[in-house]
Amino acid sequence: MTSYVFGGGRFLDPRQDALLEGIEVLVENGLVKEVSDRPIHAASAQRIDLRGRTLMPGLIDAHIHIVLTEVNLQLLSDVPLTLLAAKGSTSMRAMLMRGFTTLRDTGGADYGMKAAVEQGHFIGPRLFIAGAPLSQTGGHADHRKRTQSAFACACCSGLSWTARVADGVPDVIKAARDELRKGADHIKIMVSGGVASQADPLESLQYRMDEIEAAVEEAVRWGSYVCAHAYSAKAIERAVRGGVRTIEHGNLIDAPTAKLMAEKGAYIVPTLVAYDALKRRGGEYGLSDYSLAKNEMVLQGGLRSLELCRAAGVKIGFGSDLLGQLQNDHCNEFTIRGEVMRPQEVIRSATLVNAEIVRQEGKLGELIPGAHADLLVVDGDPYADLSVFLGDGLRMPAIMLGGRFVKNQLH
Repeated sequence: MTSYVFGGGRFLDPRQDALLEGIEVLVENGLVKEVSDRPIHAASAQRIDLRGRTLMPGLIDAHIHIVLTEVNLQLLSDVPLTLLAAKGSTSMRAMLMRGFTTLRDTGGADYGMKAAVEQGHFIGPRLFIAGAPLSQTGGHADHRKRTQSAFACACCSGLSWTARVADGVPDVIKAARDELRKGADHIKIMVSGGVASQADPLESLQYRMDEIEAAVEEAVRWGSYVCAHAYSAKAIERAVRGGVRTIEHGNLIDAPTAKLMAEKGAYIVPTLVAYDALKRRGGEYGLSDYSLAKNEMVLQGGLRSLELCRAAGVKIGFGSDLLGQLQNDHCNEFTIRGEVMRPQEVIRSATLVNAEIVRQEGKLGELIPGAHADLLVVDGDPYADLSVFLGDGLRMPAIMLGGRFVKNQLH
């Protein structure tokens, strides 16, 4: 594998509040070998002149669904798994070209998608997967219509393949064990109603405490953890008291629950861009009036949830949760958060905090010796202007994943 020395530009260390000048970085064998404020001499390395641009770590999205390729999820019921995988590969490649070198899929992608990337069959970011998320009957991931009783065969329907229903402690234990057996890096459970689901109230409290605790115990015993879809303060409180490690969305959190999260060391992964995009474009792609009404409820609480969590000291991750045709709004998450957070905080969410969430501290989210050589070359100063991330990578002339250029327009 070719080695490289990057120099002649500015360096973004997400632990620092300002860009650094005069830093050189040596990449060897897919890893960051050396970071120095003096010239690095490596005879076999190819020297890359950044010409004043910014070198920074690759971005991490901690809440994405690469195979939920339709805004109207019911359309996936007529999509074969082969086509679903092909569409997912297209989505992954687009995300990589926006600078996201790591994705945490929170429901849908399986070990086959992860292996396809690792083996070079698909071009995409490194993946951490949940497999099929777990839902109670009638919960957020029970995709049956009200006129249906039976479940569709998971081997035939793209929709049924992306979720599973498990009721009661024995069934939840079995489902969690099965997803871990099949290669899940974490377990996803649904503990409240959601926007896209058609049969559950947004404020509904899903899964009993013993069911939540059962999923957590199985994941922890495996050396993993549970993330939970939750909107209301009560749903979040129940999940955190049950041992859930990351709360997904959390738009309707209140101050006491944010304090509880901080005390328990739980993370929150807001996905504000999803609700902005659904309000503007969801109806165009078949989102129901019922879903649009629920979307309005959570949209109003989004920025407030960030403020409450910041005040309480909750660690805030970075997610997007965009479905299908809305994924080209991906990087709007940066500018939306920029309304209430400093650019440095937003970038830390998408680097350092998310590296902690996927348990890859020191390996992802920063460019230090021993880390994966996942890096971006950016035109401009991300700390001064978050819009550098917009435009589907337009202002990223180079993207490297694991020491290999997946985009290089520096020549």
